[in-house]
Amino acid sequence: MMKDFQKLDVPELKNMARTIRKDIVQMVHAAGSGHPGGSLSAADIATALYFNVMNIRPQQPHWEDRDRFVLSKGHCCPVLYACLGRRGFFDVAELNTLRKFGSKLQGHPDMNKCPGVEMSAGTLGNGLGCAVGMALAGRLQGKAHKIFVLLGDGECQEGSVWEAAMCAAHHKLANLIAIVDVNRLQILGTTAQIMDVAPLADKWRSFGWKVLDVDGHDMDRVLATLDNAKRMEGPVVILAATVKGKGVSFMEDAVRWHGAAPSDKELELAVKEIEGAAA
Repeated sequence: MMKDFQKLDVPELKNMARTIRKDIVQMVHAAGSGHPGGSLSAADIATALYFNVMNIRPQQPHWEDRDRFVLSKGHCCPVLYACLGRRGFFDVAELNTLRKFGSKLQGHPDMNKCPGVEMSAGTLGNGLGCAVGMALAGRLQGKAHKIFVLLGDGECQEGSVWEAAMCAAHHKLANLIAIVDVNRLQILGTTAQIMDVAPLADKWRSFGWKVLDVDGHDMDRVLATLDNAKRMEGPVVILAATVKGKGVSFMEDAVRWHGAAPSDKELELAVKEIEGAAA
């Protein structure tokens, strides 16, 4: 299906993001557990990357010249799995096996089980360090591919994030682009309440990074910002302002939906809202 894949344009990307959002709520409902909030907030960014920006070959998941995507906030794997399935890495029918025993779609991504997963994730704060290693390896090998890594803003409370940020700036990794999903919520409350990470832009700049800001739900701006980041001398971080649970009104900006599965009735309402957004 994706052998002669053509990049999606903005209207097509918006439609695909709705499909990804529907996949997310259906997967988490089928599993009876999971993390819909942060998956929904990242849906537009992930859709832009997988269906327009990144140079990848689903039929050759280990193609050495591919761009890499690292999901550092691994609990939000539903958005990654939905993109991988829709992009052709595996049959989309497998999406409803999320968190099932023996499934390749574990509750956190497993690079040894699921094609297209670049890093096994679980403990927060590790993705940027792994992405730095990938970027260094790519440069040493003379490769032109890019490394993209998606972090959560709550995850930026982890000290290992800043150690990796310092390393990336020291080595002037122009092939590394970090994206922070700034949805302002984490499992126990707001990031401001738990441990305030603001001002994020100043922190990243102080560590030697170029900083770009974007509305993480404006597909036109997301594409333009990613394109800008690819052309800049790096490392570059994109701070994407998002809404946790975006696309489902009763999940938006609600801490409860960090890690909870919708009921049958809630799923029905969520799917109707997502499908209705196309009208």
